[in-house]
Amino acid sequence: MPIHVGFWKLGDTPLPVAFEPMESEGRLEDVLAHDIGVADPNLLLIGRQVPTAHGKFIDLLAIDGDGKLVVLELKKNRTPREVVAQLLDYGSWVRTLEDDDIAGIFERFLQKYMPEHAGASLDDVYCKKFNTNELPEALNEGHELVLVAGELDDSSERIIGYLADEYGVAINAVFFRFFRDGDSEYLSRAWLIDPGEVDAKVEEKREKGQWNGEYYASFGADDHRDWAEARKYGFVSAGGGAWYSRSLGLLEPGGRVWVNVPGGVGYVGVGEVVDSVVPIDEFEVDDGTGKRVPITSLPLKAAKHATLASNADKAEHFVRVRWIHTVPIAEAVREKGLFGNQNSAAKPRAKKWQHTIERLRQRFGVAD
Repeated sequence: MPIHVGFWKLGDTPLPVAFEPMESEGRLEDVLAHDIGVADPNLLLIGRQVPTAHGKFIDLLAIDGDGKLVVLELKKNRTPREVVAQLLDYGSWVRTLEDDDIAGIFERFLQKYMPEHAGASLDDVYCKKFNTNELPEALNEGHELVLVAGELDDSSERIIGYLADEYGVAINAVFFRFFRDGDSEYLSRAWLIDPGEVDAKVEEKREKGQWNGEYYASFGADDHRDWAEARKYGFVSAGGGAWYSRSLGLLEPGGRVWVNVPGGVGYVGVGEVVDSVVPIDEFEVDDGTGKRVPITSLPLKAAKHATLASNADKAEHFVRVRWIHTVPIAEAVREKGLFGNQNSAAKPRAKKWQHTIERLRQRFGVAD
């Protein structure tokens, strides 16, 4: 059945805040065009009302941190069959786009909708957004289709679930509800499928492979998350929201995990998972004297992340790892054809994953 979202003002008695239809889906498009992060913080908007070769216009076109294109189409009072058929048609066109086509779409988007930034290159904007040094070697190696709606009806849910589960189509739905409380307006968001699970569902169906027991982890090295500290103290971590940290729960003690720094950096280590994921408040490390102390007591970048006590929604979470082999970021292993994924942790089933492990074993000198 479709998902329902409610909203209450807390007081002596919880008072429901009335849901109201947004005056137009055009306004919702404006909201998303202004900040695509309202739908998904892992997206960069590169096009709006993008003309296709078939005489139609894509409402919103974005790109994610892996270089995949994401088509977002508003329902706009069309029937589920009509809008899903339109999405599939857009997907058939989007998959043909080359790097130069994508750069051209972005250039025209800036000229029309953000003239103050006209002339900025996709390369520069992408690198700044995803905190990387360069674009992926190849863009658009995959794409995702997203239905955006004010409400998610039974028929839309059935069609999307059928396409994803039975045919491995990378399709999802996100719906927004509009609430008003006096002069204040609120917008809530809910996904039909957790965006972090879409790739896994698609890979599982398309490849029909079995998980080989080897975990993947993405370590978002930046000004606040230091790979050198992770090597020294033995951990991988993620935070800034449950969206990012939840998948660390996949990592089970005793499993082997291969760690990639996303954004085109490459693989930097492999190790054995020692303990299950815990919030930063509960994670202890050796202080150098053999004594276990809370990581938050040390002068580390990792210790400066939000704790459960300070911000439960944003808290950093840690998984202890006993490293088998690591390299500094400057020596990261990057090759065309290696598996990549934005999820903080995954159990890949793609054929590419086995190839990736075989190559990393050779490069890292790690036995089977």
